[in-house]
Amino acid sequence: MKLVVQIPCLNEEEHLAGTIAEIPRQIPGVDKVEILVIDDGSVDDTSGAAHRAGADRVLRLRRRQGLATAFKIGLDVSLAMGADIIVNTDADNQYPGREIPRLIEPLLARRADMVVGARPIEKIDEFSPLKKFLQKWGSRVVQRISQTEVSDVTSGFRAYNRRAALQLNVISLFTYTLETIIQAGKKNLAIETVDVVRNDKLRESRLFRNTPIYLKRSLATILRIFVTYEPLRVFFYIGAFIFSLGLLLGIRFLYYYFSFAGPTGHIQSLIFMTILLFIGFTFIMIGLLADLISANRRLIEDALVRLKRIELVLGTRDKIKDGTESLP
Repeated sequence: MKLVVQIPCLNEEEHLAGTIAEIPRQIPGVDKVEILVIDDGSVDDTSGAAHRAGADRVLRLRRRQGLATAFKIGLDVSLAMGADIIVNTDADNQYPGREIPRLIEPLLARRADMVVGARPIEKIDEFSPLKKFLQKWGSRVVQRISQTEVSDVTSGFRAYNRRAALQLNVISLFTYTLETIIQAGKKNLAIETVDVVRNDKLRESRLFRNTPIYLKRSLATILRIFVTYEPLRVFFYIGAFIFSLGLLLGIRFLYYYFSFAGPTGHIQSLIFMTILLFIGFTFIMIGLLADLISANRRLIEDALVRLKRIELVLGTRDKIKDGTESLP
């Protein structure tokens, strides 16, 4: 059983050593623990700090590509390293390495495919009341959409088994946290939540400049993923609502037509009825077409999983080597 701890990071020369130092190298039930650092185009000596701290593999992206892309690359490289379990953690030492054995216990017990470390949101002093409310509200929205019970959907402290890592496909360029939970729920992966402690904050978040921007991007991500996996429901509900408005206008027109012996003064209702019925019907047709496309996407994703497995078995992916590897 091999565990790879992947750490996506950007300009973390100051804090990376402390993060790596806390990661245990001996864990019951795990034969080997390796550390992978994905340097997302840092302008400081993050890669050098990773080597000095004892990282087993350092992958440097020549240009900054964002947290979601760095996470996705980390999953692929971890699988190529032969990982049976992959733990993702933040480079700022927010999540204590000593919590990793508890985090992976559901995977070792084969109860789950994915485990999320839930922070004690209500007890985090630097979180404002607004941020705590948004965290709770956002988690409930994602729970409803993904049909899961993850209490802290924005936590980056997570563990995946090989099956989950092969099936997750990160599309977002912003963050992977919300998308992977929704995907896992839609793919019927078993998810568990483990309550974890949190170290003191060392720096401000670099993922977003302020809460409104984060909220806007998060809502866009949730909507895009939900439409991707449930297109018929989305477009059918929208189309049915607009179609119903058209029917109400039609009923109104008929009422006045038969009550007052003619359409005088209410021809506008007939025009708007026609427009709304057409728009509603179009949305429903778009939903049916999108559902067919979604079925094709699922077939493509299944083929992609099979291809990844074949590549890993045949060893056609990049060979593991010492030193710092660079990607565009």
